Amino acid sequence: MSLLTARSSKQGIRAVAERAGVSIATVSRAINKPESVSASLRARIAQAIDAVGYIPHAPARILSSRRSRTLGAIVPTIDNTMFARGIASLQSYLSSVGYMLFLTTTGYDLDVELQQARNLVSRGVDGLVLRGDCHHDALRKMLADNAVPFINVGIYRPDRPYPCVGTNNEAAAYRAAMHVIELGHRRIGIVSALQRNNDRASARVAGFRRALADSSITLPPQWHVEVPYALDDAREAARYLLSLEERPTAVVCGNDVIAYGVLLEAERSGFSVPRDLSVVGFDDLDWSRHLRPSLTTIHVPTGETWQRAGEFLVRHLAGEQTIMHHEVYHSLVVRESTAPPSRSAK
Repeated sequence: MSLLTARSSKQGIRAVAERAGVSIATVSRAINKPESVSASLRARIAQAIDAVGYIPHAPARILSSRRSRTLGAIVPTIDNTMFARGIASLQSYLSSVGYMLFLTTTGYDLDVELQQARNLVSRGVDGLVLRGDCHHDALRKMLADNAVPFINVGIYRPDRPYPCVGTNNEAAAYRAAMHVIELGHRRIGIVSALQRNNDRASARVAGFRRALADSSITLPPQWHVEVPYALDDAREAARYLLSLEERPTAVVCGNDVIAYGVLLEAERSGFSVPRDLSVVGFDDLDWSRHLRPSLTTIHVPTGETWQRAGEFLVRHLAGEQTIMHHEVYHSLVVRESTAPPSRSAK
């Protein structure tokens, strides 16, 4: 830092302290360790900073605290509504405690994820939020060698030695499939997301299949279709299933967007939902309750999940006690898209 910058910084922080009616040391704590001051005091100092136009000098703060107060998040894509909603919640929480978020995407490519993690660590992030637990071995080694804390978000795997926060995808999918089984369906198809490098999609497929097996229901190979996260592909999958000579009377889907595609194609093909076909989604996106018929789905509290991921890293970096595995509970939301099969379909 130059002498001029140092003097400007010192004068700026003094002006903030005077405006907020606190000491320079208190302003410094609010900037470098916001969790160490009360929320009301933090807000007062933030208002003073805005009024004065003071910009804390990042390199100086990093040297004094040995922290950059930045976290990185690596997600497969921002096209997925659930990822966008989660990132928004994470960003909001981190901003409230004085952290900045860097975001990168991978396209479900583990090699790309490894390179993005290296880029973020080289730029001094204090920790990483990763999606799921399907990662390159070299990534885990790099984070361990550099003592970079991380958390896997969107899954609950207490059997793994890595921090995680999320729902039990296998159990949630099991509940979704059991719902249509309890309604009396025996001909049940699956339209899932692509499982490659996606442990959440794989866990949901496993849950669907376990429910069918536990109920002695056979799943013909042609009744399980994997598709990308896109309406067009989901509609194509539904078109295929509904054109079969022996078709399912219910379809369980790996996410709500896939379920929307199935609903749209069923209607276009002349089928009535739920009279001719019951459809279940997963995620409970906002549109799910507004559709006609509204979508039966699994509700996952995405905002809470991602905020808890941020809380874990912030508390860990502050040296506080943290819980390594945190389960966020799901729930089945029954709406208009599911009903018992018609007598002719049984």
